[in-house]
Amino acid sequence: MAEAALLEVRDLDAFYGPTQVLHGVGFRLERGRITAILGANGAGKTTTLRAICRMVRASGSIRVDGQDVLGRSTEDVVRLGVAHVPDGRGTFGALSVEENLRLGAHVRHDKAAVAADLQRAYERFPRLAERRRQQAGTLSGGEQQMLAISRALMLRPKLLLLDEPSFGLAPKIVAEIFRILRTINEAEQVSMLLVEQNARLALDLAHDAYLLETGRVQLAGSSAALQADEAVRKAYLGI
Repeated sequence: MAEAALLEVRDLDAFYGPTQVLHGVGFRLERGRITAILGANGAGKTTTLRAICRMVRASGSIRVDGQDVLGRSTEDVVRLGVAHVPDGRGTFGALSVEENLRLGAHVRHDKAAVAADLQRAYERFPRLAERRRQQAGTLSGGEQQMLAISRALMLRPKLLLLDEPSFGLAPKIVAEIFRILRTINEAEQVSMLLVEQNARLALDLAHDAYLLETGRVQLAGSSAALQADEAVRKAYLGI
């Protein structure tokens, strides 16, 4: 029997109040892989992540590591090993860099391992080590994104949800962050679901991809297949 996908979404509808945003969305994310969700503004990309994290009203089926999370709380989803890096970073500006990182491990009780992961975060992003006592709200945008990713990794997640990690950042910083994400996936086998408006970046990083339009999956396949698709090349890659 084939191993179940780490994340399997079926017939997902999602709502903000009476407004339906997702319409029967379905996709799979295999263990150890990076899957990208592409689409224009308003396509439903962020809503998909929020539905997985139980932050919006939804129906259908969302299974994480074989367990259906619909009807569960956000905290329950976190305890299943899902970490979310939201759009806008979501750092606690009044707390220091190190306090933010320690918050990421709040459900863990393995103090020695948490200390080791804290050191690993500083090794991945030396700028965070330099600013460990600095208030997070005073960091640059790129440093805040590094902090948000590092805080999520302090959970030791099975699945990392990333919402527009390149947004508003200089190309050099984006290249550094995406290089480190690739290393984390390859070296630590952390699976990732990447929401990204920059289709070229996303397809270069991801193994698989889904294209959302007006809350529906319009195209799915390997990243290489989507990169070769003429409609995707014209509409999203500018080729």
